[in-house]
Amino acid sequence: MGKMDDTDREILGILRANARTPVATLAQRLRVSRGTVQNRLRKLEDSGVIVGYTVRLRPDSEPQRIRAWMSIAVEGNAAPEVIRALRGEPLVGTLHTTNGRWDIVAELRAESLEAFDSALGRIRQTPGIANTETSILLSTYKA
Repeated sequence: MGKMDDTDREILGILRANARTPVATLAQRLRVSRGTVQNRLRKLEDSGVIVGYTVRLRPDSEPQRIRAWMSIAVEGNAAPEVIRALRGEPLVGTLHTTNGRWDIVAELRAESLEAFDSALGRIRQTPGIANTETSILLSTYKA
């Protein structure tokens, strides 16, 4: 897809808040036709801007899951490509860009140690990733 415009960014913003927003609602909120929204969604999906739709859960809703923070150092200016690749990784919950030693911090969630290990292997093979450090979260406390 070529350059995104404000309508594309608005569609993505609404879908980030609620990926189940109906096309008719998107069209109404953006004051465009349903066909326009459908065409733009198809282009965003076909170009890889949208790589999938997901459900976000409260952290305490799945107490048995393995959670971890992965700090990632990126080679050169590869951060946009790395972020795009990581957004397609099912076990990556959130991504944050940072300053300092690490360029990106990813929150990982897995059902088992085997799934966690597999995800670590896939992520570490991502082109543009120079180094990683991962810490499994043991307990969470409210501030």
